[in-house]
Amino acid sequence: MAKILVAEDDDSVRAFVNSALLMKGHEVVLAEDGGLAVELIDEHEGQFDLLLSDIKMPIMDGIALALEVGARYPEVTIVLMTGFADQRERAHGLDALIYDVITKPFSLADLVAKVDDALAGNPVEVLSLSQRAGSGL
Repeated sequence: MAKILVAEDDDSVRAFVNSALLMKGHEVVLAEDGGLAVELIDEHEGQFDLLLSDIKMPIMDGIALALEVGARYPEVTIVLMTGFADQRERAHGLDALIYDVITKPFSLADLVAKVDDALAGNPVEVLSLSQRAGSGL
């Protein structure tokens, strides 16, 4: 299975994500903020298959973390998480750097599916505004 670095400042979300990924057989390394995540990825010499990071965190936010990791370890796939619409919009400028953004709250099934897709390199399904309006999204 994959080696995944999770950067999330909310203890309950971090525990939920950790449990979900461990149940799927992944090796998980946890960080409470982006600054610690950078230290951990350097300590592991970039040897992660996936970085799963919250966008809004203290010390270093997920956008800064994604920029740092993407520049130094471009082989690491990056998925961001957020519960804030304005933060999701900030991530759209990173389209070439990140795989996707998963919106909180998410279910265990949603999280596992997004991680599986990211690890498999499956293309992200992009819905047009008219498709989103028609689907109720």
